[in-house]
Amino acid sequence: MASRRWLTAGALVVTSCLALAGCGGDSGSDGTTTITFWDDNGGPARTPVWEHIIDEFERDNPDIKVKYVGIPIAQAQQKYDTAIAGDGLPDVGGVSTAMLANLVARQALEPMDERIANSSLDGKLSEQVVESVRATVPDEKLYFVPMSTNMGVFWYRADWFAEADISPPASWDEFYAAVEKLTDTGNNRYGYTIRGGAGSISQLLEVLYGQSGIDEMFDSSGRSTVNDPRNVAALEKIAGLYRKYTPEADVTNDYVKMVAQFDGGNIGIMQHNLGSYTDHVKTLGEDKVGAMFVPPAENGSRTVTSHPVSGLGVFASGEQKDAAFRFAEFAAGKEMNGHWAAETGVLPANTEAADLEGLAHITEATSVLNDPETRLVQLPYYLPEFNAITKTDAEPLFQKVLLGEMSAKEFLDQMADKLTDAQAGYEQRNGG
Repeated sequence: MASRRWLTAGALVVTSCLALAGCGGDSGSDGTTTITFWDDNGGPARTPVWEHIIDEFERDNPDIKVKYVGIPIAQAQQKYDTAIAGDGLPDVGGVSTAMLANLVARQALEPMDERIANSSLDGKLSEQVVESVRATVPDEKLYFVPMSTNMGVFWYRADWFAEADISPPASWDEFYAAVEKLTDTGNNRYGYTIRGGAGSISQLLEVLYGQSGIDEMFDSSGRSTVNDPRNVAALEKIAGLYRKYTPEADVTNDYVKMVAQFDGGNIGIMQHNLGSYTDHVKTLGEDKVGAMFVPPAENGSRTVTSHPVSGLGVFASGEQKDAAFRFAEFAAGKEMNGHWAAETGVLPANTEAADLEGLAHITEATSVLNDPETRLVQLPYYLPEFNAITKTDAEPLFQKVLLGEMSAKEFLDQMADKLTDAQAGYEQRNGG
């Protein structure tokens, strides 16, 4: 693998690009085309994966050279915003549905529908993943080439399950029974951990809609379904585990503290996503870590909430769009997409890359996601207010629910009102 210098924040490169007319690629006198690629999640974990993909691409496409710029994920949105204002966007860059609405509103990205239809990727990308991207923008066009998505999962201690003679739950009733049976407070063992701190609401929505079987965030009138009586009942049940079958510290625990409890041997079942598999295995070993997915609801429907989809966008201001798309097409192809998924622990968007040897949880998750019977609840990432509603507003109120200071209904009613207002504003702006 050729060595490439990782530009920690991309700061010098971005600044110099803005000082010039832009960061796009050019054609050299030797007939080669150079394109600039911004990685929106640059760092020690992801940069080497992209280095491998770029090396393979340049070997197969000697007429194209790729300049890599790694940008830490926390700075990516700001870098793109600054580059748009200064006409300094790259030719191709990492994009996710979490930032897509903003980029599309500013006409920064090229639609990929026609290019994909005429490429080797036609018919090879997961329909669920593609529809999740389309649902993020008003015109429902595909503004980037999907590479991967994530999926919620319940990690469980396989050794605890074996000791207690419990099979992985196939229903929510079995889930709650397992949580109760695995709890042994005298030995500081708890069947479950609830994320009550930062990042709690996305995981909460997953277990609410998973239990209720409701498959739309808004009904036909534009009203949020989050406070549907079935979701209220689901919240009352999951919150009822707190302090009885979960640690008391859960009320403020974030991801890091949850992992410390699970990997430290105090928790039987932990909810997160596929991306944390490697960390658990490093600490506990493969034989002690199992994965199970959201069980079907009482109505028989398996509903999973959408996670941000990541991919590669071709920028409208770039002068080397054909070369930029060739790179995106290559990265999303079977071999490289499979490599990406295996190294990063996410779900590949390319359905031919789904069967990853030795990673049964990825194969099973892909099967669940692509199952026609699975209902995908699209979270409204397109709403500018969504992050504030589910983080700034809702997180402290959820803690009150756990502490018994607020009812589940009152909490969900408040969230539903804010989501409904945000949806109405979105529809009004976009002629809905």
